[in-house]
Amino acid sequence: MAKTKEFITKNHPKTLLVGIQAPYNTTKNIQSYFDEFVHLVESNNIEYDDAVFIKLREIDPGYFFTKGKLEEIRALCEENKVEEVIISEPLTPRQERNISELFGCTIFDRTHLILEIFEKSAHSAEGKLQVEIAMLQYMRSRPFSKGIFMSQQAGFVGGKGPGETAKEREQRHIDEHILKLKKHLKQLSKTRETQRKQRLDSHVPQICLVGYTNTGKSTLLNQLTKAQVLAEDRLFATLDTTTRELFVDGKKKGVISDTVGFIQHLPPSLIEAFKSTLDELRHADLLLQVVDISDPNWREHIAVVNGILEDLEVTKNLLYVFNKADAPVEEHAPLLERELFQPNVMISSLSKEGVGPLIEFLRTWNIKAPETPTESQE
Repeated sequence: MAKTKEFITKNHPKTLLVGIQAPYNTTKNIQSYFDEFVHLVESNNIEYDDAVFIKLREIDPGYFFTKGKLEEIRALCEENKVEEVIISEPLTPRQERNISELFGCTIFDRTHLILEIFEKSAHSAEGKLQVEIAMLQYMRSRPFSKGIFMSQQAGFVGGKGPGETAKEREQRHIDEHILKLKKHLKQLSKTRETQRKQRLDSHVPQICLVGYTNTGKSTLLNQLTKAQVLAEDRLFATLDTTTRELFVDGKKKGVISDTVGFIQHLPPSLIEAFKSTLDELRHADLLLQVVDISDPNWREHIAVVNGILEDLEVTKNLLYVFNKADAPVEEHAPLLERELFQPNVMISSLSKEGVGPLIEFLRTWNIKAPETPTESQE
């Protein structure tokens, strides 16, 4: 069990990060995966006191960790009076409850961490609703966090049969609130659908930027359209879809949209909640999958994005845009491997000259114009 630093005294709950190389994790560069986990924590503005990184050969259904690792971490928590533990993997409600009781501290898993980041990053009404729905669905499966009283019945003397438990009452309340939020989201989605129909009727080509989180999509959008979208070194810095007109050589080529970034083990509830937004991808004429070619795990990132696109049933023309070409890449991204992903262009979104290869591609790119109905078709 590798440690990164000693515990220090701060004005926040003593927090321990536990990065895990699980058996299902096929990432070749595990250090990069651990770095991403720490980046997730930092993106959530969480201060932590120590971090340990471990490898698990199997997953225990009740406690996630094997017995030996569980005891090591429990002893570390007890010795240093740890109050919060953040784990790099998603946990089941049962695993989270069992670990919390054994360690005697609050447990946060990967899903909770990502949901909190989304909650802080959503700014539009639609984005806030989508995140709130996902958060409530997550909370619904974890009513034990309210305490043991959640399982106590709320019956009364002389009543017929057992009364409704506090747990059941809480779940019913959450279900009702989710239903209310979904109705509101559906109304907002209708507005988006109307705007999309107007665009389709006017035959304006639609291009969408997709990719793993923090690959430079927002920076690229700013470079192509002179937009002022927030672009910083933070995971999920922007969630709300931004659409701008795209001009090449002074001629309007269509519109281009930035979409939410993806990540490994993205909570299914988030994908479900963002379906109305991600539906833009299904209507796009061209997808630009932005890939951070300077990241050693760029192949795994492509696989994650392609997997989510398949789940969304998105089968569109796709161009791999290998970004950050200004960084040395040959060591972990040799040309022969890059050429397996076709078509592709190499760019650096930091400058106008750096995006030249993409501009050249877009200059010659055209979609088939819709057929004009003949008299027989009419």
